[in-house]
Amino acid sequence: MSTTLEKPAVPTVSLAQEASDPEGFAQALGGSFHRYGFAIVSDHGVPADVIAEAERQAKLFFALPDETKRKYHTGKGGARGYTPFGIETAKDAVAHDLKEFWHVGRELPEGHAFADMMAPNLWPDELADFKAAELALFNALDACGARLLRAIARYLALAPDFFQDTVRDGNSVLRLLHYPPVDADGPSIRAGAHEDINTITLLLGAEEAGLQLLDRDGNWLPVQPKEGELAVNVGDMLQRLTNHVLRSTTHRVVNPRPERRGVSRYSMPFFLHFRPDYLIETLPQCITEEQPDRYPQPITAHDYLMQRLKEIKLI
Repeated sequence: MSTTLEKPAVPTVSLAQEASDPEGFAQALGGSFHRYGFAIVSDHGVPADVIAEAERQAKLFFALPDETKRKYHTGKGGARGYTPFGIETAKDAVAHDLKEFWHVGRELPEGHAFADMMAPNLWPDELADFKAAELALFNALDACGARLLRAIARYLALAPDFFQDTVRDGNSVLRLLHYPPVDADGPSIRAGAHEDINTITLLLGAEEAGLQLLDRDGNWLPVQPKEGELAVNVGDMLQRLTNHVLRSTTHRVVNPRPERRGVSRYSMPFFLHFRPDYLIETLPQCITEEQPDRYPQPITAHDYLMQRLKEIKLI
């Protein structure tokens, strides 16, 4: 039976180190991913005012009347726009998560080759500044993610630019999340135990307690970045590509203690994805006699995403 340990364990690494010591930063980041599947990243370069305005606009949206928000629920897998409270369910879970969210995707030019796989964005008419604020955060996190991928490439003994083409025009998503106050104990928690589908996730807003990872010894460990820091974790696509050298760790968001149950929780995870046509094929250097290839059949990022969205009841 798993227990929760209060002592934080996930190390903090400074992205500012990348400029002066790229190999040292790569080893620190990759080592944390190898051990925990998570790292806390400080000095990430995403401007504080961009973060603050994106969060402000998200809170304004979630404060709108329910019937107004539901105008933007397309029902198309939650790919863009609004997904109401009580829909998303963790894989193999019965009770739905206690959250509502809005998805912002990449803005593609008209006629783009990926247009049939990446839906256009929706924007709420009620908030004139919402689009600019959320796209600014999307672009800043996208750029930060590219720097982290360079470090991951170095850790894997790949060329630093290895991932550049794999994520060009990738199907990345910024999720604006609202976990409403929790009234009482019940079968649902804010986010059930799950692994992320994508390549890496960059999460802002985890400083409000609740995020936990399942360590390899069966204990739940809190992930507790300081205000403004990023919690970054490996997704299943990167785990598959690296044959579990970098592992995608089960994590959850538990309900708050009684004294915090009346407080909403907001967060803004950025799910960085490969481009839809990228073939996820196990890296040869991640295959050994002791670690044979777990995934001999390659799969495109788009097909893998569709499989997983079905599992979590978004399509």
